[in-house]
Amino acid sequence: MYWDSIGSLTGSGQQSVTGVESADDANSYWRIGARSGEICQRGVPVQCGQAIRITHANTGRNLHTHHFVSPLSGNQEVSAFGENGEGDDLDVWTVQCSGTHWGRGEAVRFKHPGTNVFLSITGEQYGHPIRGQREVHGMHTANHNSYWKAMEGVFIKTSVQLPRHDEL
Repeated sequence: MYWDSIGSLTGSGQQSVTGVESADDANSYWRIGARSGEICQRGVPVQCGQAIRITHANTGRNLHTHHFVSPLSGNQEVSAFGENGEGDDLDVWTVQCSGTHWGRGEAVRFKHPGTNVFLSITGEQYGHPIRGQREVHGMHTANHNSYWKAMEGVFIKTSVQLPRHDEL
């Protein structure tokens, strides 16, 4: 399942986040970064338990949740919020994985420390105007619908400082 971000507004008035099954949807790309006030060093693996911000590549809005009811399932609404990767503390998610860091191809969970829910998806589908897209929401219990896997992406090596040669 791929996250998608669309223009329809949810109960909070914020942009909806939905899931699609197609891997070739250009609207399904997200960037992982540091939460506000912290630095995410290029190429350093994301640690299990690390607090991150997940930003939609096309809109610059962050994956966000708060105490609004989701429109289809009645769980907790997940929306896209903020501008250019900046938002608030409700944009922070904690990576839950096995081992020491989030490995390529590994299924992980994202837990929201502000509201104590897991990022999840189930079978509830929207009709008009976003037919067939599934509701992404927050749930208080983790289950098989709360596992996520990065299917595509760019691996960036850590910055390596080349040795200086001051002699002539």
